[in-house]
Amino acid sequence: MPTPLDHDFVRAVARAADREAAPPAAAPDEKPTGLPHRALARRVKTLVAAYRSPESALHGSARAVAAATTHLRALRATQTSTGLFAGGDNVQSPPDSAFTVNDVCDAHILAAGGGTELREVTAALADIAGAAFGALLTGGVHTPNHRWELCAALARLHRSFPDHRLLDRVEDWLAEGVDIDAEGLYSERSANYAAHVSNPSLLLLAGVLGRDDLLDAVERNLTATLDLIRPDGTVETVHSRRQDQHHPFPLAPYLPHYRLLAVRTGRGDFARAARLAAAGGIDDPDLLAETLLTPDLRRALPAPAEETLPRARYLTTARLAARASATAHTVLYGGSDVPEHRRIRSGLACNPTFLRLFAGDAVLDAVRLTRGFFDLGPFRAADMTQLADHRYRLTQTLTAAYYQPLPKDRRQDDGAYRMADEGRFSAAMAFPDRPRDEVSHTTRVEVDLREDGADLRIDISGPRVPWSLELTFRPGGVTQGALPLGDGRWCLTTGPMTYRAGDDEILVETDVEAGEPLAGPDRSDVLRYDPGQDHTVVGGTDATTGNRVYLGGLGPHTLTVALRAGRPAPAG
Repeated sequence: MPTPLDHDFVRAVARAADREAAPPAAAPDEKPTGLPHRALARRVKTLVAAYRSPESALHGSARAVAAATTHLRALRATQTSTGLFAGGDNVQSPPDSAFTVNDVCDAHILAAGGGTELREVTAALADIAGAAFGALLTGGVHTPNHRWELCAALARLHRSFPDHRLLDRVEDWLAEGVDIDAEGLYSERSANYAAHVSNPSLLLLAGVLGRDDLLDAVERNLTATLDLIRPDGTVETVHSRRQDQHHPFPLAPYLPHYRLLAVRTGRGDFARAARLAAAGGIDDPDLLAETLLTPDLRRALPAPAEETLPRARYLTTARLAARASATAHTVLYGGSDVPEHRRIRSGLACNPTFLRLFAGDAVLDAVRLTRGFFDLGPFRAADMTQLADHRYRLTQTLTAAYYQPLPKDRRQDDGAYRMADEGRFSAAMAFPDRPRDEVSHTTRVEVDLREDGADLRIDISGPRVPWSLELTFRPGGVTQGALPLGDGRWCLTTGPMTYRAGDDEILVETDVEAGEPLAGPDRSDVLRYDPGQDHTVVGGTDATTGNRVYLGGLGPHTLTVALRAGRPAPAG
C-alpha cells in the first residue's frame, strides 16, 4: 500500500514558493534588476513550479508564466558567447554556470509537461541550456564539490536532451571517485556544501544513472551528520575546510535529503532529523519544484525514532569528538590543517576553537588558547589521540628558528639571495641554505568529555611566554564570579564563575597545578586573543564576539579547568 501524502508539508512548501513567486507575478512585465544569473534561474524555476502545482495560489496563472518569460529574457542576456554566464567572482566559470543550468533543466522538465501555455517558456529554457552545452561538456572546476555540481548539470542536460557525450563526460569525473571518507564526511567537511551541492548532486546522479553507490554516499553523509546536529538546531562546522567553519549552519537545507531517504528507507532517525529541519518553518521556495520533480518527497514520513541519549561519536578523519546527554552537548576538535600547511588559506580547516559546550540556553561557543610565541597564532592541535572512552589528548609543538651565516659555497658577492618563506616570515635570505637554531614550544590539552561538561588539563611548556585561554559565551547571559575588563570581557583568577542564561548555567572552576598565579585584570597585555601574524599582517582577525572570559599568565604552566552544565539552585 503506497505511503499517503503529507498534505501539511505540501501546503507549507507551496506557501514558501508563493512568497517568492507572488511579487514578480504581480508585476510580470517588470524587468528584474540586480539579480545574478543563479537567482534569475531559481526564480524562473519557482514560478514554473507554482504554475504547475495545484497547492499554489499561482496554479494556472498566466501572470506567473509572463513573469517567468520576463526573467528568462534577463537570464539569456547574462549568457556570454561561450554559453557561460557573466557575473560573480569566478569569471567564465563552468561550475558556477552549472548551478544555473541545473535550475534551467529542472524548470525545463516542469515546463515541458505544463501544456501549451508554457510552450514559449519551454523553448526559451531549451535555448539557454543548448547554448551552455559545449562549455559545460568541456569545462573544468576548482573545488571538490564543483565536480558533482557540474556532473549533475551534464546529467540533467542528458535527461532533457539525450547525448552520449554528456554521460561519457560524467563518467570521466565520477571515475575519480566520490571524495567521501570512512566516517561519511566529504573532503571539504562542509555542512554548507554537503547540503547545497554534494548531496543533491549525487542524489540526482544516482537517479539518472541508476548508481546505488552514489545514493549510498549520500546516506553515509547524512548518517554522519546526525551526530553533528547541535541542540540549537544547527550543524557543527568547526571542522569545515570552507567558509562555514566560522559560522553556524542551519539544519533546514538538509530537509529534502533527510526526508527523501527517510521515506525510501524507512529510517526513523532520518525522519527525526527531517522533522527537526522543518521545526522552524519551511522557507525554501525551491522545495515546491523539488516535490514536483521527486514525488516521494510529498509522502508522509515514517515514525521518527527517539533520540538516543547519552551518546558519543569520534570522527577520526576530522579529529572531532562529540558527547551528548540530556544535560550537555560537548564538542572537542583537533583537526586543523594549519599545523601541517603552516598557513591560513581558503580550503583549509583553520578555526582555532577546540571546544564548545551547549547547556540549554547557556552556550559556551568557543574555547581558544593563544601563546605569545613568535606571533605564530593560537593553539591548533597537530595531533589528537584518544586515551580512553571520552578522554583525548590534543598536542601542538611550535618551532621557530634563528639562522646562522650561509656556508661559504652558498654566498654571493652581490647579496641577491632568493626570496624564501621559512614558515612564519619571508625574506631574500635563502633560508633553506642556512644552519638554524630552533626554539620550540609545546602545548598539551587533555580533555575528559563528561555527560555534564568537560574536564581540561592544560600543560604549557617551553620558554617563558604569555598565554591566554579565552572562553567565549553566547550573548544573552549573565557572568558571575569573574572580574569585568570592559567591552564584554572578564578575567578569572581564583574561585569559580558561572555564566547563566535563562534557567541554565555553565560553571567554570580552575586550579593551577604548576606555575605562577593566574594574571589579574591589570595584565591586558596577557589577557587577550591574538590571531597571529597570518591575520594581523593584513589587518585582519578571526576573533570571536560575545561575552569573553580570560585566564592567562606566563608559562610554563599546568592548570585544570572544569566546565559543568547545570541549573541554578532555586532561591530560598
